[in-house]
Amino acid sequence: MSAVTTPPIDLYYWTTPNGWKASIMLEECGLPYRMVPINIGKGAQTAAEFLAVAPHGKIPVIVDPDGPGGGPITVFESNAILQYLARKTGLFYPPEERARIAVDIWLFWQAANFGPTLGQTHHFRIYASEKIPYAIERFTAATTKLYATLDAQLGRHPHVAGDDYTIADIAILPWAKLWERQGQDIAAFPNVAAWIERMKARPGVQRGFRLKPDPEEAPGPRV
Repeated sequence: MSAVTTPPIDLYYWTTPNGWKASIMLEECGLPYRMVPINIGKGAQTAAEFLAVAPHGKIPVIVDPDGPGGGPITVFESNAILQYLARKTGLFYPPEERARIAVDIWLFWQAANFGPTLGQTHHFRIYASEKIPYAIERFTAATTKLYATLDAQLGRHPHVAGDDYTIADIAILPWAKLWERQGQDIAAFPNVAAWIERMKARPGVQRGFRLKPDPEEAPGPRV
């Protein structure tokens, strides 16, 4: 009898903090997947084929052929992907309700505060065609406050949501590792600095960060 092989998950991806969340989670969970490059620098996110799976035109997106009930499912929004894969595998998302609420708090903190603010900081400091001092100062200062919040939390716990490594860590790390681009002095946040190094030492995290799209190469399965 031949072994049953699990069909790979399609990961629509580019190397951004949100894209890294999904690649890290897939690697940490050991799930087979194939990377589908979406070159956002060339506008691939606006193509009709991509909008069919991502109505908002943002990466990452996963299409799991083995979703709930055995049928395919499409999931977009990076933190929704983290929650879905965590529930699918039973990994990095505690079953006990109080612990799960702690994870959700920091997951939503990342989605509502850390990611959007740091994204605006990247934009005005690096990408904006016009350098606007007010915007740069405003978002850099707001970013500093968010790092202070994260540093205080990591001074109380080894991981963002408590004692254990969870999807809250996976959600926050890809943004936090870019602190220099955000005009931050990481020495001012020693707990964050130590946590970043611990997280970057994980093999699954390293593999997730190493995933590099090649738009000229047809995507293939990764196991």
